[in-house]
Amino acid sequence: MTTENIGEIVIAPRVLEVITGIAATKVEGVYALQNKNVTDSLSKTSLGRGVYLRTEEDGTVNADIYVSLQYGVNVPAVSIEIQKAVKAAVYDMAEVAISEVNVHVESIVTEKSPKPDLAELFNEDFLND
Repeated sequence: MTTENIGEIVIAPRVLEVITGIAATKVEGVYALQNKNVTDSLSKTSLGRGVYLRTEEDGTVNADIYVSLQYGVNVPAVSIEIQKAVKAAVYDMAEVAISEVNVHVESIVTEKSPKPDLAELFNEDFLND
């Protein structure tokens, strides 16, 4: 059986960053993503705050995610859940396999701090629903 080629599918890096960011913030214990300045602008994209995707020479995609966690959570356990959630979400929605998900815990936040709005973070209208 032959397969007909009907065209090409191109997924913008911005889409992968939004999927990654939403998946990470939905993990229990994650307070918010944290923006991180990246000096190596040739190898990383930084369209989504706190999410940086990198495509290696061999075609693999790696993610660096910078987060603040809620006070009292088990940091390694939450970090592992972030890794699992991001890999699953990106593959399920875009069929892109992320090789490495590196989680950088930037801070721990107490309950008194107001949680940032996800729609403002990514500047996307559909997140207001």
